[in-house]
Amino acid sequence: MSDNHAHHDETFKVCVIKSDLREAELPKQAILADAKRFQFSESATFAIKLALEEALVNAVKHGNCCDLSKRVVVLYNVNEDMLEVIIRDEGAGFEPERVPDCTAPERLPLPNGRGIMLLRAYMDKVEYRNQGREVYLMKRRVPGADEGESSVS
Repeated sequence: MSDNHAHHDETFKVCVIKSDLREAELPKQAILADAKRFQFSESATFAIKLALEEALVNAVKHGNCCDLSKRVVVLYNVNEDMLEVIIRDEGAGFEPERVPDCTAPERLPLPNGRGIMLLRAYMDKVEYRNQGREVYLMKRRVPGADEGESSVS
């Protein structure tokens, strides 16, 4: 993990899974349960769910190539202010800045390549580290952000 978050290590919960999409459900469900416990809004929880699914699939399929001898490590911390998730794979890595723009006209019909865009759209902060083998995701909790809630009394 990079130095700027090393001091948080002791607050993070850790889940290590095999490179199996079924096992990826375990950390996803645990993180979503914590988000619910800390009363993240429905829209924030939806964003977190989509981002987790995308990042976990990327780690299992693209990072570790579904190799069951490789592991995916998920570290997460959820509190009243924010949710932080770090997902690490054991793959060869990649350079996010070299991934083609999925919104380019010639790329629109292609069925893949939208993961980075989705993560950046749904999370407040996304950082790729360790040559792309690790992604850091952060979502701030906005109190009172549930739909239908009014700030007018």
